[in-house]
Amino acid sequence: MKFSVLNRGQPAAILDGLTTAVITLDHALRITYINSAAESLFGLSRHHALGESLAEAVARFAEHEPRLRRALETGSGFIERELKLHRTGEEPITVDCTVTPLLGGKPGLMMEILALDRHLRISRDELLLTQHQASRELIRGLAHEIKNPLGGIRGAAQLLERELSDPELREFTQVIVKEADRLQSLMNRLLTPNRLPRMEPINVHEVTERVRTLLLAEFPDGLSVGRDYDTSLPDLLGDKEQLIQAILNVARNAAQASEGRGEIRLVTRIARQVTIARARHRLAVAVAIEDDGPGVPAELAESIFYPLVSGREGGTGLGLSLAQSYVSQHQGLIEFESVPGRTRFTILLPVRSREERTQ
Repeated sequence: MKFSVLNRGQPAAILDGLTTAVITLDHALRITYINSAAESLFGLSRHHALGESLAEAVARFAEHEPRLRRALETGSGFIERELKLHRTGEEPITVDCTVTPLLGGKPGLMMEILALDRHLRISRDELLLTQHQASRELIRGLAHEIKNPLGGIRGAAQLLERELSDPELREFTQVIVKEADRLQSLMNRLLTPNRLPRMEPINVHEVTERVRTLLLAEFPDGLSVGRDYDTSLPDLLGDKEQLIQAILNVARNAAQASEGRGEIRLVTRIARQVTIARARHRLAVAVAIEDDGPGVPAELAESIFYPLVSGREGGTGLGLSLAQSYVSQHQGLIEFESVPGRTRFTILLPVRSREERTQ
């Protein structure tokens, strides 16, 4: 029986295929290697993280630096079960962490980090997608049923207006026509996602820059829109107009929540080994929209993507629902985390390989 021998490039490829996050550190606790799972778990870019100190690249580990230094000095590792990794303004991450000194050569540490809430997040994402699709189908059915009589109501009002001689009574028919038009526009917006996306290679930063321009034009006074881009991101296969509308809807929602003031940040990163609706994707582009507004009300957290659900007076409750629809048509997903003063919506868009693009 013959056995294949690993070449020098294979170990890194194997580590990249793990769902356990792996980080290696040198004697100064600087990152010398991170695998794909670690990038995804901590929202890192390998390009930016290598050579950085662990505490700066992953702020959640700052409070655990003394213990890591002791492990380096004594040459002994440790295992920490259900370790809570905190970061100001964010929900803690619960992990199992194994720290092992590197053998041979220069001193260093290898960290293996298993996120205990990962499976819970995947189940939650699947539930959100299922609920979203069911609610969209229900709303589309209702919208079709409502559109049919609207045309009749509008036509009847116009005919009635011609028969009325009293100007005051004709004003009432104009109210009927205008309200019928408003409802017609609302129904059209509910049905818009039925159009199939026109897929073509696009650079996600062309999309985010367009969104930034539109935001600054819509909220010229008091709103700041910052950027934190990973310029090494690969191109996506997607519908440019739909993605602009999806990201704009999320960002506009954030701007309106803070009444057009404060700061919004557009952040792009690569996400690796991402699971969306039971499908695992080797690479995905993550576009985050961060704001310093009041946050998502707790009572809306489970239903914020449902149509006609809004936490803002006068809101239609369609912006986030339409955004989720557009992203779903790209096999993607929108997630969010929110506390007062910091809300982050993350749009995950899978990157398809050349083979997948030609299928």
